[in-house]
Amino acid sequence: MTNLTLALDAMGGDHGPHVTVPAALRALQLHSFLKIILVGDKTEIDVYLRQAEANLLSRIEIIHTDEVVSMSDRPVHALRTRKNSSMRLAIELVRDDRAQACVSAGNTGALMAMAKVLLKTLPGVDRPALVSCLPAVTQKPVYLLDLGANISCDSETLFQFAVMGSVLCEAVDKKSRPKVALLNVGIEEIKGNDQVQQAAQLLQHTDQINYTGFIEGDEIYSGNVDVIVCDGFVGNITLKTTEGIAKLLVHQLKRGLTQGLFVRFLAKLIAPRIQAVLSQMNPDHYNGASLIGLRGIVVKSHGNADETAYLQAISLAVTEAQRRLPEMIKDRLESILLDINH
Repeated sequence: MTNLTLALDAMGGDHGPHVTVPAALRALQLHSFLKIILVGDKTEIDVYLRQAEANLLSRIEIIHTDEVVSMSDRPVHALRTRKNSSMRLAIELVRDDRAQACVSAGNTGALMAMAKVLLKTLPGVDRPALVSCLPAVTQKPVYLLDLGANISCDSETLFQFAVMGSVLCEAVDKKSRPKVALLNVGIEEIKGNDQVQQAAQLLQHTDQINYTGFIEGDEIYSGNVDVIVCDGFVGNITLKTTEGIAKLLVHQLKRGLTQGLFVRFLAKLIAPRIQAVLSQMNPDHYNGASLIGLRGIVVKSHGNADETAYLQAISLAVTEAQRRLPEMIKDRLESILLDINH
């Protein structure tokens, strides 16, 4: 594998270098071909590099800046005034081809605004989309987009999301012709608003996308489809609800296994299996949302991600960079538009 360089917004998120730097070191241990540029306050970053092995330090570069995009910054304000922020400088490294991907746990709106302005969208893409995967009963991830980057979408945008989601699934999971569905209030053809109805018409006439029809909310986690498309308003609520239910189930399971002496005894016997189940239910297991449709790769981590969760986001960025995801999306869109025009 040829060398791959990632740019990390080391200051982004709730924990900053306390999480991002140890996660970066673990990523370097996992991927011998990887180099990482840490963008942020060098004094704070160095604290977490003191005990690092020399061979890992040799693959780390630090770009110092003491300016940070806060979680309360409005996107437009951040874009205009945070020109030396760790987030912006990390994205600029991708724009300038010094890094193949960027990872940030910072302000989602600011990340979206900066990435769109600095990297630009691919030909044929009106808006980038935020996409992540959800657990399913089949133990295969289900990709959901958009997760909040675009609150309202027209039918053409939903169509573009379907194409991009399909290509992402192919690239990351190496799945041929993934099944794509539109999230709707019913599976019947007459259901849904005008945007969803018109997007369905576009997808039905596109042989290159394996469109299977509408899907309802109770089927999201069934694993019957691979990619689910909706606007950002619906997607963000769905994602947050999923995270809330997962936390509730983990809490209830833990509480149930500590009530009664016999139950506690059984819990100790099956502790490894219980831990595996809890891990699968933990939203951090699926951390890392891709901002796709751009001319470069940007991965958004949860703001409150711990070290393990942030490592998941880094690993996703590595995979997308290895597969050259933007080029794949660009080629597929060009092919589909050519078919439509003929």
